Amino acid sequence: MRARLYGEIQEDQTMAKAKMRHIALSVKDPREAADFFINAFGMEEVGASGTGTIYLSDGTINVAMLARDGKPLGYEGDEPFYGIDHFGFWFDDVDEACEQVEAAGATHMMGNKSGDPNSFFEIKYRTPMGEVFDVTTSGWRGAVKEVEPKE
Repeated sequence: MRARLYGEIQEDQTMAKAKMRHIALSVKDPREAADFFINAFGMEEVGASGTGTIYLSDGTINVAMLARDGKPLGYEGDEPFYGIDHFGFWFDDVDEACEQVEAAGATHMMGNKSGDPNSFFEIKYRTPMGEVFDVTTSGWRGAVKEVEPKE
């Protein structure tokens, strides 16, 4: 597989292929936002957190309606921010994932690797451009890792 690292194409670089399976939105009212996604897009509510976050799914991707009062992780502005908070990729191997994203220029923000295959965890990184993303090997509620494309 060809990989582009820092503007150069590396012909022999093998890259782990991740699956985008999680998008988190910072919203003013999680219930109102969830109801809109349910009614507009036919999404299904698949869970909630004790902090007010509501999780939806289209059967493949998990979409989280985050209740963070307009202050997403890493946001330093004074005005409330509502919109895409972060996105997440599902990898096969967390060690390989961390090495790969760090080699591409991502910086670790928070989270660590869990040795328990039954525990849920995410490791948050920031892209060189500033966006926040997760890597995980355990997925998200309502998301599925493998999807067969239509022929």
